[in-house]
Amino acid sequence: MGQRYRVRAMKCQLLVASFFVMVLGVSVTILTIITYYGKHFTVISEVSLETNLYRRTFLHRGVFFAGICLSILLIVAALLSVVATVRELESAMAAVFFCFGVVFCASVKATYWSITNSIVAEDAMMDVYDIVYEDVRSNSSNTRRQELHTIHKTFLCCGKKPPFGEASRIEKEMCQSEAVGTEKDCLEEIQNFLKKHMTFVSVLMTITIFFMVYGMSLTLFLWYAIHFKKSLDRKGKYTLPKQ
Repeated sequence: MGQRYRVRAMKCQLLVASFFVMVLGVSVTILTIITYYGKHFTVISEVSLETNLYRRTFLHRGVFFAGICLSILLIVAALLSVVATVRELESAMAAVFFCFGVVFCASVKATYWSITNSIVAEDAMMDVYDIVYEDVRSNSSNTRRQELHTIHKTFLCCGKKPPFGEASRIEKEMCQSEAVGTEKDCLEEIQNFLKKHMTFVSVLMTITIFFMVYGMSLTLFLWYAIHFKKSLDRKGKYTLPKQ
């Protein structure tokens, strides 16, 4: 009797875990869309530069496709987990374990990257701003001025801190005429924004790792129960085999 209640409790826990995994899948989807279509990212990626490292490297599209794949895998694993638990399907339970394992590996990799290599994204975005800033300072191209104004408006900043305490022509002209509302250093604002964004990514991936480990433990136990014909709710009474 105790073994049967333990199996039933495991099934309930896996169903609850599946719900949270589904929520995680939706959260990853939302975060991926924000990373790709968010105004702070698009204002940098849409700058018309042949040397736009942020747009040319994997940072923009690569992260988007990786995030979408991860979110789809999370949602599929959650749905398959519910079906495997309710229908007591051994093969489906094994597939859920495999999906959780793949997501676990991907989440560990994403967490490691967001912690160790976030500086790559920061450098790429700040390089784009530096190039636009210097182009505006050296000439009065309307296109570049408009792009610089859009960046200022998006990040609520204006120009860069002068190295010797004297504001350049851009700070004197644009920061007063554009009514941006702030004179914060744009490089610092870009860096601070990305750090906050990467911190959120790390937290979300850490939560995902926890649920993947938890889900793998539950699916392994239930697969073992189904494989050895344990008493799940629809299969009568049984006891765990003695070692």
